[in-house]
Amino acid sequence: MHAPVQRAVMHRQINGVSQLERALATGNVRRADVNGGRLWRRHMEMAELGATPKGGVNRPALTPTDIEVHVRLAEWARAREFAVEIDAYGNQFMRRSGSESGAGAIASGSHSDTQPTGGRFDGISGVLSAVEALEVIDDAGIETRYPFEAIIWNNEEGTRFSPTNLGSAVYVGSVPIETMLAATDGDGVTMKEAVQNLRDAIPWAGVRELGAPMAAFIESHIEQGPELEAEELDIGVVTAIQGTRKLEVEIIGDEAHAGTTPERMRRDAFVDAVSVASALRELFHDPDDIMRFTIGRFEVSPGALAVVPGRVFFTIDIRHPDNATLARLGDQVEAVCTEAASRCEVRVVETRRADSTPFVGLVPEAVEAASRERGYAYKHMPSGAGHDARYVSEICPSGMVFVPCESGLSHNERENVTADDLARGAQVVADTLLILDERL
Repeated sequence: MHAPVQRAVMHRQINGVSQLERALATGNVRRADVNGGRLWRRHMEMAELGATPKGGVNRPALTPTDIEVHVRLAEWARAREFAVEIDAYGNQFMRRSGSESGAGAIASGSHSDTQPTGGRFDGISGVLSAVEALEVIDDAGIETRYPFEAIIWNNEEGTRFSPTNLGSAVYVGSVPIETMLAATDGDGVTMKEAVQNLRDAIPWAGVRELGAPMAAFIESHIEQGPELEAEELDIGVVTAIQGTRKLEVEIIGDEAHAGTTPERMRRDAFVDAVSVASALRELFHDPDDIMRFTIGRFEVSPGALAVVPGRVFFTIDIRHPDNATLARLGDQVEAVCTEAASRCEVRVVETRRADSTPFVGLVPEAVEAASRERGYAYKHMPSGAGHDARYVSEICPSGMVFVPCESGLSHNERENVTADDLARGAQVVADTLLILDERL
């Protein structure tokens, strides 16, 4: 374990934190220590389902390997006499009862599907951390007021059924269930058929109503970035999920003969595209390194050796935790592109916009209190990637826990996390669940 480093903690002394710390100091909050060995073995077991030759995982949503993950976790839950339920979109809920049986659950979880060349920890670590938290609380014989749940959110990655985060989005009512169930994969299989395959594999599971109340939600996830490792920190207390704007830019010039057309007479789409990209990079330059600006796809047409390019297409992904900053700079993209393109026509289309989702109040306060009590080195930080907690926050207080990942690699077969870091993340989840049970 890293030694606590108070310099790394961005303190915000909120009354809720002080109350939680007083409860911890007086022993009023119960504790259950995670089994790090069991947690690691289960990660390695899950990594075999969809394993790739290069050490990663390819496990699209509700394919046979993903369904096997659901089945194994359901069997672990049944062995504990936890209830198992599946909703109409294939989200799976494993529930340890509390004394207030009619209450919405305090829940934790993430996703089990991966990118085609994904890693062994993205998503599944949050699911297994939630399961571990419920099991150690059960092992300790702790009675809770609220039910506790571990959740597998279906189709977070969106690689088989587009777009992303659909399980949580459907659950909270942000997108219509009928449309999403009709979506098809590359083989013509509908999501409705895929969900039925899951139900057939766990025929004894109960039915969860979409949108059923939750008391609170906490998602543990690998950071998917390099900051925690670089700063030698154990835990990230997530303050927000960054807002996002995605745009497509098309530069339209004229194709011409590469040998006979003078430079002064060319409408070279590539030359203007380089100028546009440079101007955009200047627009989004941030001395504080909070803004994220990426040109992800860049296509030059016709792509022939002896032809002056007549068209360039590229995508822009911009992210920032402050909605006002994102709006102010994002609204300048079209004007900056048009000004930078001296000879060609420019077309800009915005394809997606999502505001920043702040995590405030009792859940992040509980995550901070749990981290501090365990002596973990932590800091507050935004999430640069989207997560299911974004949508769940629409129906209940929510928050996230980040653990370091090696070199910040994710969506990569070389993605790696240490057993100790996984255990610390699961420990924070377990402690946070118990703190919330005391304080909600």
